[in-house]
Amino acid sequence: MSTPLFESQLHTLPLLRRGKVRDIYAVDDEHLLIVTSDRLSAFDVVLPTPIPDKGAVQTALSNFWFDFTASMIPNHLADILLPDNTEYQQIQGQAIIVKKLRPLPIEAIVRGYLAGSGWKDYQNNGAICGISLPDGLQLAEKLPTPIYTPSSKAQVGQHDENIDFAETCALIGEHLAEQVREVSLEIYSRARDYAAARGIIIADTKFEFGIDRNGQLILIDEVLTPDSSRFWPVDQYQIGVSPPSFDKQFVRDYLETLDWNKKSPGPMLPPEIVNKTAAKYREALQRLIPSLHSY
Repeated sequence: MSTPLFESQLHTLPLLRRGKVRDIYAVDDEHLLIVTSDRLSAFDVVLPTPIPDKGAVQTALSNFWFDFTASMIPNHLADILLPDNTEYQQIQGQAIIVKKLRPLPIEAIVRGYLAGSGWKDYQNNGAICGISLPDGLQLAEKLPTPIYTPSSKAQVGQHDENIDFAETCALIGEHLAEQVREVSLEIYSRARDYAAARGIIIADTKFEFGIDRNGQLILIDEVLTPDSSRFWPVDQYQIGVSPPSFDKQFVRDYLETLDWNKKSPGPMLPPEIVNKTAAKYREALQRLIPSLHSY
């Protein structure tokens, strides 16, 4: 287990911003350096306790899925290596250089199972993002077919909001909205089948997209990681209960037991929660990409 990286400190590149998890630096006019830290956010609040190896796991998984999806859609990875010097040792295995693109103002969420905010919406009105679902579905039940349920993008400290497809069209245009929906469902379906064969159910996930100067749709950010997805173990899955998970839902469940208003600052995590969460991230990586060495 490595020393966790809460914030990167690079002095040779301009820091553009720190997000919930990522630190973003300018490389040049066309490229960015993105460092995936060991920070963890829950309920849109960055927690003060980092999770060891989390950034390395996220980076390895995203890079794997970028390669996995390359035949479906181009991605933002640039063919540029990180400098090999002392300053960059702190971010080895946790950083990528990407093409600078214009991000779309939505998150493309695909749900294959009923969980999270989708479950709450279904309980309230029998639908998610305007998509009506059959009566009588239970928590964690597999949906008849995966559904595309986009959300708006929120600033740090604010909450994303589910939106329907019509609102997506209003934000980015009908043609682009249809492209995003189609490729999101395709990526999810192929990844779901790959993961299921390795003992993991991908209950839901979110994708982010950008467009280049020619208007081409590009897959960006992270892909099918424990931070952007719900991963459940196939052998412990049961309809009607919230399954154990390989993702940060484990931390969310712990936080729900606290007297915390879900506003910043977040509470410190105790060592046992940190260690169990780190182990879950590493196990997800080892199951999905068994050829990689263990962290």
